[in-house]
This record gives sequence, C-alpha cells and structure tokens, in this order.
Amino acid sequence: MILVVGGAGYIGSHLVKELVENEDVIVLDNLSTGHREAVDSRAIFVEGDLGNEEVLQMIFKSYPIKAVMHFAAYSLVGESVLDPLKYYENNVASTLKLLKVMLNNKVENFIFSSTAAVYGIPAVEIIDEKTAASPINPYGHSKLLIEQMLADFKAAYGLNYVILRYFNAAGAHESAKIGESHHPETHLIPIILQQLLGQREKVSIFGSDYETPDGTCIRDYIHVNDLASAHILALKALLSKEKSAEVYNLGNGQGFSVKEVIETCEKITGLKVHAEIADRRAGDPARLVASAQKIFSELEWRAERDLEQIISDAWRWHQNQLY
Repeated sequence: MILVVGGAGYIGSHLVKELVENEDVIVLDNLSTGHREAVDSRAIFVEGDLGNEEVLQMIFKSYPIKAVMHFAAYSLVGESVLDPLKYYENNVASTLKLLKVMLNNKVENFIFSSTAAVYGIPAVEIIDEKTAASPINPYGHSKLLIEQMLADFKAAYGLNYVILRYFNAAGAHESAKIGESHHPETHLIPIILQQLLGQREKVSIFGSDYETPDGTCIRDYIHVNDLASAHILALKALLSKEKSAEVYNLGNGQGFSVKEVIETCEKITGLKVHAEIADRRAGDPARLVASAQKIFSELEWRAERDLEQIISDAWRWHQNQLY
C-alpha cells in the first residue's frame, strides 16, 4: 500500500487517480488547501494533519505501507515571506515527524515533491540538477532543508528516496473531473482562464522590461498528468531498488513568456484577455527553464503534453469546475 500525504491537493489528487490503477492507496490530508471531492473513490481517505504523530502511527500500524509520497507542503512564496513560521512548522517540522514514524515502522521508500524554488535566481538559462541550490525565500528554504534531511537520513538510516523538483505545474485531468482549484489562486494559467470566465477583472503582468524577447518573464510549464507519470516511474524505480537517492527536475525544457501564455489562452478559448502591466514582483527571475535530461536518461520520462494541451485541459476544467 502507498501512503500519499497531501493526496487531496492539486498535484496529489492527479497522482492518486493514476496510482490507484495499480496500487492500493491511502490518502492523508487535512483539507486545509485540498478538496475531499478530488480524491479518487478507490483510495482510502484519512482526514488528519501531517504533524499529528498519533494519526501517523495509526496509519502505519493499521496498513502495510511500503512507500510514502509527500505532497503536503504549503507553497505560496509571498505568504512564506510574511509568515515563515507557518512554512517551517508544516513543511519542515511536520515532515520530520513523518520521517521519524516511517523509520520507526521500517518503511524506507520516500518520494518528495520539491520545487524549482530551491534554485533561487540561477545564473544559467537552462537549469539542471547540478545548478547550485540557492533559495531566496522561506518556501524554497523549507524544501531544501527537507532535501538535506533526506540525504542525511539516507547516510544514517538507509532511507531510500527520490526528490522531484517541479517547475510550473499546470493543466487538469483530461476527464475534467479534477483540476486546479486554489483559494486564493496565484498561478498564471488559471488566473487568465478565470478572467476569461468573468471571475476576475484583469490579469496583471508583473514587469514588461525583463531581458527576454518580449520583456515578460519566461517559465517552464508542465502538465499535471505528466508530473503524475513521473512520480509513478520514480516509485517503480524505488520499489525495484533501481534507485535509492536521486534528484530529478521535472519540466519540458521549453520556456514560454507571460505574453505567450496569454496569447495561447486566447487562441484556445477564442476570447480576448484583459491584461495590464504591473510592477515587477521582488525575487522574480527573468527565466526559469528546466533540463529534464537526467530523468529521461535514467527513467525514460519526458513531458508528453505541450502548452496548448495544458491550456485546453485547464479550460475544460474551469468551465465546469466541480469544487
């Protein structure tokens, strides 16, 4: 059985929907940002907090857990600057409790959702796993601290892990039954689609004077179902003992500017976006694009869905949003 912590959230719920096809799954989520409706009915659901050792002990004593997949982090950069305690307490301290309970119950396989935020503002155009990690906000720091804990636990206790550093997750399941639903929403593609649906007045473009072809920031967008497939391959590699301590970037290797994303949304929907230029946000790099060559070489994974597919799937979800 696989324990998916944070499996009611955006990325976690998509992973669970694919994982239940071949594995018994138990989801732990406190529903602070996740949605009960997003959890596949074939999974066992436990409502509880990652930092509650009693709940964790109950799960590990009651079910034959063979691996844990961790999606239960807070992830808003701006909020992490204003309230770092919340981020270190949940993302770091609660994960430490989870790892402690895992080891006490002799569960040694762990897949961790990390982030491109660990790279901070890199000095390279294409980021690979050898690019120096230098986060610039508490969110990125919290993720990097967990990565360091995993390396230390591998050396001391033999913990097997795979770290997956996401770039910009986007899109929705092709069924349009689950998708991206954050409150508040901070991600570009859903913000654009909400504006097109009349749910917000405008789309703010934060800076138009970056050193990029059209002056707006460039990001690497990856379909949430491609993320899910990477997690499943990583899980197979862990359980087969093929991998035991790896870090992989997850991206498509191609960047799109804010203006290009807006134009693609207009193309897919046939509607015109109302966008306005706003001041730059502090700490926004001009360009964040991943090299995913390592995971392709080692696990034969690549992002299959392009930006148009990402936006098409997201548009179907937002038109008929279920939660």
